[in-house]
Amino acid sequence: MAQLTQQSWEKPNAQALSKALATGNKLKFILVSVGLIAVVAFLLITGTASSGQYFITVNTLLARPELAGKTVRITGAVIGSTIHNDQTAHTFTFTLANLNDDPAALDKSGGLAKALHMAVVDPASTHLNVVVLNQPMPDLLQDEAQAILTGTLDAKGVFHADEVLLKCPSRYQSDAPKQAVAAPQG
Repeated sequence: MAQLTQQSWEKPNAQALSKALATGNKLKFILVSVGLIAVVAFLLITGTASSGQYFITVNTLLARPELAGKTVRITGAVIGSTIHNDQTAHTFTFTLANLNDDPAALDKSGGLAKALHMAVVDPASTHLNVVVLNQPMPDLLQDEAQAILTGTLDAKGVFHADEVLLKCPSRYQSDAPKQAVAAPQG
């Protein structure tokens, strides 16, 4: 009969142990959940802060001497008369005019195409010489194209671009109405 009494005393202990383990698992789950939420929040905040500004202007680059030698992304308007292509060396050069990056100012000036034109023809706009080594010249590199360049500014004030992205709004504006008219109906 002593064995039966002993077994009945073990059963409440097993239930208490089971309850303690369940409480421990809940605590672990809560701690892991809070940790994951904190990591996701941190990634969202740092990701948003670092990509808050996609590029800087020519004026901003030249006004911040601490950026010389560091990889930066800049934007500006291509001055077509300055484009020179050395096909044998796969090198091309051009001059970039400062382009205002404020969307409200771009809309107020008449849109991106108008702002690009004004940047190129304005003799008071800041200019930056650009060199692109070991790359073929892109077809879209033309007068009044918007360039977004990734590279470094050297001590002589020349920008060495590693990546060249171009946007030419005037080229696509004229194509849109033709595409809309050419679409067959039913």
